[in-house]
Amino acid sequence: MGQVNDTKTALVTGANKGIGFAIAQGLGAIGFTIALGARDGARRQEAVERLDAAGITAFGVPLDVTSDESVAAAASALEQRAGRLDVLVNNAGIAGRADGGRQDPTTLDLDVLRTVLDTNVFGVVRVTNAMLPLLHRADSPRIVNVSSTMGSLALGAGGPLMAAYAPSKSLLNSMTAQYARRLADTPIIVNACCPGFVATDFTGYNAPRAPEQGAAIAIRLATLPDDGPRGGFFDDEGVIPW
Repeated sequence: MGQVNDTKTALVTGANKGIGFAIAQGLGAIGFTIALGARDGARRQEAVERLDAAGITAFGVPLDVTSDESVAAAASALEQRAGRLDVLVNNAGIAGRADGGRQDPTTLDLDVLRTVLDTNVFGVVRVTNAMLPLLHRADSPRIVNVSSTMGSLALGAGGPLMAAYAPSKSLLNSMTAQYARRLADTPIIVNACCPGFVATDFTGYNAPRAPEQGAAIAIRLATLPDDGPRGGFFDDEGVIPW
């Protein structure tokens, strides 16, 4: 573990469970101090204790990505604690209710669509823009947006009909490209990734991949060299078509 890495801080949103926790654990294992962002206080504390038990330096950050006040408070807390941010992983995401045809495009519940977009897209913009001043203070800052191949228009948005969730990831991918263009002349490298079909409560644990496998691509993008790719969409196999 190099000295340079010892003081690097990574904020992972929605990190108390599933892929988010696995990303936090993976980054912590290679020397990052983990700022563990989560809404629920008890779950957040339990996740921090699990990281501590694994020898990882971690602290909890109360964070509701749908709240301007919560996000501003999180940025302030990070500034006081770390002074800068080296990695931001926008992992927090929701599938939204799909019962009763709520995500069938022909009977789409607009309230479900609004709710999903508020977390999966607006939440990412809210958190990213609040953290940018801290990211600009880092030597090799990275932003990783956790997306899904369900958002790929080229692949035909496979999987079940999810007319709120899938388009939210298409929009997140487009937003990732916009950030990458805007930050092209800065050290901040922005990419999106798909962790694959991972066994978490998100998928009812009915999936072939472990959270650690799903986290691997996010960890790789979070630790890219300074000449690494920008504004791309990746999984374990490589580039995913938009």
